[in-house]
Amino acid sequence: MRFHPVVLALLVVALPLRAAEAYALGPDSQPQAVPHGTVRTGTFAASKVFPGTTREFQVYVPAQYRPEQPACLMVFFDGSGMMGANGAYRVPVVFDNLIAEGDMPVTIAVGINPGTVAPGAPGAKARSQRSYEYDSLGDANARFVLDELLPVALKDLNVTTDPAGRAACGNSSGGIAAFTIAWERPDSFHKVVSHIGSFTNIQGGNVYPGLVRKSKAAPKPLRVFLQDGSADLDNLHGNWPLSSQDMAAALKYAEYDYKFEFGTEAHNGKHGGAIFPDTLRWLWRDWQKK
Repeated sequence: MRFHPVVLALLVVALPLRAAEAYALGPDSQPQAVPHGTVRTGTFAASKVFPGTTREFQVYVPAQYRPEQPACLMVFFDGSGMMGANGAYRVPVVFDNLIAEGDMPVTIAVGINPGTVAPGAPGAKARSQRSYEYDSLGDANARFVLDELLPVALKDLNVTTDPAGRAACGNSSGGIAAFTIAWERPDSFHKVVSHIGSFTNIQGGNVYPGLVRKSKAAPKPLRVFLQDGSADLDNLHGNWPLSSQDMAAALKYAEYDYKFEFGTEAHNGKHGGAIFPDTLRWLWRDWQKK
């Protein structure tokens, strides 16, 4: 079929518009007339796990929090981006709305930025440790978060120690970091949200599908949400859409509690942000039964 040039031009313009509309932020991602939590920020520079690093962190405390009742906990990697009021995810806004609706429990959110190392020479730039901290396998990031950062960020706050009430979330390298902290420490985190997760060979994360499959005889008690898009990255480290599909297939094979949303977006937060409220509803779907 051949189109008139004017019709073809209209189609080319219309297609991106339809894609953008498909992943528009909904009302749950907009401020509503509900109780609003507070967000405070801090700086952490005393790590022994990642010596010489400095980072910011953010702590969201919902309006419904009461010190006598342990709150649930959700950790967000790349915290500044996830916690921003005008970003793709808008964690404080979405939490305000869903907690008020009863769609998720009273949950404190801790956003954690990757560490940076001060420049070693005049005029040089600070060096980010994001890939080293987030993409690497093993328990280093888990030890940093659990033993060093959270005790400072959660000082004077009452947070549950029940791993079923604790979740980790991230985007890209933060997505694989969220999975790794739960994989390494299921005694502390049972819930995972990984958006466009880098389950590729940046620091060896491509082995996860195999590890998940081999855990079938004794699966870890994890609930995992994955999201990716068909236009995601394809580079020297691997193919993100294929690696996410491989992870989803492995979770299915090993009979994990999981959900995989596969869309059409690229390596960004448009799709993940648009579905984030429903992602949280799925993640916390049985919280009132406990």
